[in-house]
Amino acid sequence: MSLLAEPHHDGSPLYLPDPSPALGGTATVRLRTRPDAGGRAADDGPGIDRVWLRTTYDAEPTFHECVRVPPPAGRDDGGIWWQGRLPVHNPRTHYRFLLAYADGSQAWLSAAGVVGFDAPDSADFVLSTHDPAPAWTKDAVVYQIFPDRFARSAAADSRPTPGWAKPQAWDEPPSYLGTDDRTWLGLYGGDLDGIVEHLDHVAEVGASVVYLTPVFPGESNHRYNASTFDRVDDLLGGDEAYARLSDALHERGWHLLGDLTINHTGDTHEWFVAAQADPAAPTRAWYCFGPDGSYESWMGHDTLPKLDHTDPDLRAAMVAGPDSVVARWMRAPYRLDGWRIDVANMTGRLGAVDVNHEVARTVRRTATAERADAWVIGEHNHDASGDLDLDGTEGGWHGTMNYSGFSWPVWSWLRAEQTAARPFGRPVPVPRRSGRLLHRALTEWRARYGWRAAAQSWNILSSHDSARIRTLVGDPARHRVAAGLQFTLPGVPMVFAGDELGLEGVNGEDGRRPMPWARRAEWDTDTLAAYGRLARLRREHPALIEGGLRWAYVDDDTLVYLREHPDGTLLVAVRRAAGPAVELEAPLLELAGADLLLATEPGVAAADAALRSDEETVLVPAADGPGCWVWGRADR
Repeated sequence: MSLLAEPHHDGSPLYLPDPSPALGGTATVRLRTRPDAGGRAADDGPGIDRVWLRTTYDAEPTFHECVRVPPPAGRDDGGIWWQGRLPVHNPRTHYRFLLAYADGSQAWLSAAGVVGFDAPDSADFVLSTHDPAPAWTKDAVVYQIFPDRFARSAAADSRPTPGWAKPQAWDEPPSYLGTDDRTWLGLYGGDLDGIVEHLDHVAEVGASVVYLTPVFPGESNHRYNASTFDRVDDLLGGDEAYARLSDALHERGWHLLGDLTINHTGDTHEWFVAAQADPAAPTRAWYCFGPDGSYESWMGHDTLPKLDHTDPDLRAAMVAGPDSVVARWMRAPYRLDGWRIDVANMTGRLGAVDVNHEVARTVRRTATAERADAWVIGEHNHDASGDLDLDGTEGGWHGTMNYSGFSWPVWSWLRAEQTAARPFGRPVPVPRRSGRLLHRALTEWRARYGWRAAAQSWNILSSHDSARIRTLVGDPARHRVAAGLQFTLPGVPMVFAGDELGLEGVNGEDGRRPMPWARRAEWDTDTLAAYGRLARLRREHPALIEGGLRWAYVDDDTLVYLREHPDGTLLVAVRRAAGPAVELEAPLLELAGADLLLATEPGVAAADAALRSDEETVLVPAADGPGCWVWGRADR
């Protein structure tokens, strides 16, 4: 059975016109099934006869029958559309479809797909009454900058080197071994004015949001061990440079995100120094000290003492209210538009103590009190589902850095047979897996997070904590395939500065190589151009921003999918290797005769990559190597 023939529902406008309904109301929910066979191949017997929505009312299952309705405008392609009314009784409403076939058999459709048995609720579709992420984030492309390695302004040459630092020449590769203290003490001297001087390059990549790793002083090049939250590091240009950067970004209509460690500080932080020196110090209760004077720290690193969010004074200082760190930096002249919260998964959690969700709600409440359209993203390196779209009357993180639901599945599909890239968060090398497993992983993680939370999370190929995508995949063409997935699947693309040039790195520390501004001959300009084209295509087509995702075809080396939206549908094909043409059923598509809008490989002629179609089929052309292709109506 074609994947296009499977019954389909997701959280996009075609299927869920109001994704954020009011509590106590009802939501219109639509389902699409196969013409004539209702989700089964025509020779497998009768199709779907009746459909029910199954949800819960205060944890008790209830059923609501759906009715057949005309297709949405412009979707009259023979598909059968069903519609139901979903009661929104709880802030987080989950639901699935019960499919009753004319031959008496039954199946369930959840966000993980169709199953013929009574599956648990964990993969149900999810509807949240919490406010969604701000509107400006929908078409955002996030550009992550590690300030020490991005660019030096002329002023950097006149700044004294602090005693803890080991100066490095800009073109010298970074140390990345745990046995070499230059890994965390090596200082290249990048600063905030240097970023301002290179914003035209950021624009060329297509970014609209700059996310900086920490800017507060700390005795390391990464600054995740803050010594104060009251000022910006002088090595970066200080508070005035931060304000200049904010002004420059906002003048372009862009946004600025900060990076905040609310789980821990550095051991040189003024709060901790006072607390360690005097058991009676007011800040002693802000940390997790034991009776013997020992203290908890992040993953056993004693330079990163853990904060105790059960203490109300610590919360007031860090996350709660207008005088908190969260709030102060969102006001003029810095005007942060939101925060990425470091190790959000561990914050407020220690053994039997768990106030993580209280902290998440507090951060969001404080941020949105300063600006209603604030964006708050929580770092999470594995399953973030329990921390997204929270139960209760308030939401927490809008989304997460989606390593598990995007990065690792894509890494496993595109990994080179031989690579020096090291895994992130596991003791064995990155596995190499098939396109079928990529499809399954993407589907199950999206089901686990819920459509909206996944769409508000970041699609990441590399970050300051991981190996570079180029080192992992080896081949520039496969790198561009990865970028194609990053920009055409649901989610917000986050580009780590330098990925667009083909920078390499075997792990996070090695990946923090300085930008090669003076060595343009080393730039992979084909990949840079591909990033720019992908970003423009995403801005121009609502289907790539908030459209649905319907899988069309999957094999080991090829994936084909539709991004559907009332304003137009796009067809995307990605291949990790050469492969034959793929035949799709034309009656289930709206794309016969569609234009080639983008190919990630340079020099692809539109005529050579055109869709071939007749009344019954659409033929996705064969390919002689890796690539990503997008077809649609150029006038939409």
